[in-house]
Amino acid sequence: MTELALAGIALVLVAVTVLGRVPIHDWWARACEFPRIQIATLALVVALLSPLADPPWSWWVLLAALLVLAVQVSWILPWTPLWPLQVRPAERSQQDRCFTLMVANVLTSNRNSDDLIRQVRNHEPDVLLTVESDQWWGDRLDEAFGDWPCIIRIPLDNLYGMHLYSRLPLEEAEVKYLIQDDIPSIHGWLRLPSSHRIRLHAVHPRPPAPSESKESLWRDAELLLVGREIRDSGHPSVVVGDLNDVAWSRTTRLFCKVSHMLDPRRGRGMFSTFHAGHWFLRWPLDHVFTSEAFTVRQIERLDYFGSDHFPILVTLCYRPSRADENEAPEADTKEHQEARQTVREGKERDQET
Repeated sequence: MTELALAGIALVLVAVTVLGRVPIHDWWARACEFPRIQIATLALVVALLSPLADPPWSWWVLLAALLVLAVQVSWILPWTPLWPLQVRPAERSQQDRCFTLMVANVLTSNRNSDDLIRQVRNHEPDVLLTVESDQWWGDRLDEAFGDWPCIIRIPLDNLYGMHLYSRLPLEEAEVKYLIQDDIPSIHGWLRLPSSHRIRLHAVHPRPPAPSESKESLWRDAELLLVGREIRDSGHPSVVVGDLNDVAWSRTTRLFCKVSHMLDPRRGRGMFSTFHAGHWFLRWPLDHVFTSEAFTVRQIERLDYFGSDHFPILVTLCYRPSRADENEAPEADTKEHQEARQTVREGKERDQET
């Protein structure tokens, strides 16, 4: 009985690991990319328990568990301090080139605005982005930060509302519906105190989940469309938001390659923001990506405020003279073709989810 139980668990772990690599958009396959830490942990437990089974079962269970563990660790290792930094640390000089971003998925049904507002006031970010913010959240945020010079309000009741508050000038800002007509995103130019302008993209695509979308196609297409725009423009850019995708997923890696964007967490830590209510079921869903012209002063996961996400705080410095210190990922011809095809399918497919 022990042999069958361990063998069954090992088989499931192998199957989930394989499904995470299959290049299809079905939600059940893409969901296998999220819990890599949990899968690796379970594989380690199974490996340690394998001596409880009699040979040859014990050997097969041990081999399968170690294989799963090796594959999963290889995917998540770059988001640990054991990996080299992808974005260089900032110097303490030239403060006028630095700015702080705060991203918070508020959870529409959450009504604990006071704790979030307190954190914003404590950390004093230059830019605050909230997602899932409806009219109620917009009213509370306006009461606290309505005097900020630049505000974009998109209050929605469909879990995809967005509010952006900026102390810095936000120029030529646009609200776009890139792939689906009920999923907004914000795009504009952020002017730093040094007078430099950087391109800001705030996104919150629809996740692949039974209650949201049967496929990841629309999420993937939106991210890759933004990535291609960044690559084609060549402007110094920052992408922020709840991407409804983990840092190590196939799509996010492809997005970084296509756009030449960097992940400040690589070599620093995972800073897992979801699920705030379950310590054993967390992964990094809220992101800040930069082009190679930036350095990082700080990155911090903030406190629980009633949402299923923790806020995240990142301070970046615009340092184009140090761009060659950051090694940007590069997509090959096949990956560019895959990105083009995904964007095309996302635009052509019916809006049904």
